[in-house]
Amino acid sequence: MPCYKIEGVVPVVHPTAYVHPTAVLIGDVQIGPRCYVGPTACLRGDFGRILLKEGANVQDTCVMHAFPGLDAVIEKDGHVGHGAVLHGCIVGEDSLIGMNAVVMDGAVIAPRSIVAATAFVKAGFTCEPESLIIGSPAKVHRKLSEQEIAWKQEGTGEYQRLTLRCLASMEECEPLSEVEPNRPQVDAGETQPKHKQ
Repeated sequence: MPCYKIEGVVPVVHPTAYVHPTAVLIGDVQIGPRCYVGPTACLRGDFGRILLKEGANVQDTCVMHAFPGLDAVIEKDGHVGHGAVLHGCIVGEDSLIGMNAVVMDGAVIAPRSIVAATAFVKAGFTCEPESLIIGSPAKVHRKLSEQEIAWKQEGTGEYQRLTLRCLASMEECEPLSEVEPNRPQVDAGETQPKHKQ
């Protein structure tokens, strides 16, 4: 993976985490146990610290950047959808940031909350736990239901299983020129590909 130290500070990746080879890590980045970092994500710890705590995921094309004096943190089991931008903010334990959402400096997303896709969370935003946050600028819409929290946790579990699948079997290869007979099919519900009948 593209990994760069700055001023002698080197990124740290726990051996049980998976960071895609196209993701970029710069400086004071710490990826904890069982984390997943997707293709072309950029985590730039050149102004402050970036922390991904146990079981967190940062998906494809996400950007994380700290602000001077403000770390960018994803707490345990935090879940960040494709294309989101996190800047000097804190994503609380077991919270979800939707696809293409932006969360700005000093914002704190409380535990077990969901920020909707494409939401814009202003600097300094705070909320209560289990909040549904939507809009631009984003506001708390209501409290999440138990079913919504369970749905989020199920999705995060899939990414934690994906981490194991990637560690076990992801490898660079050349594409085939045609589809082979009895082509296996990837099934996210299983740890091994199955053959389509």
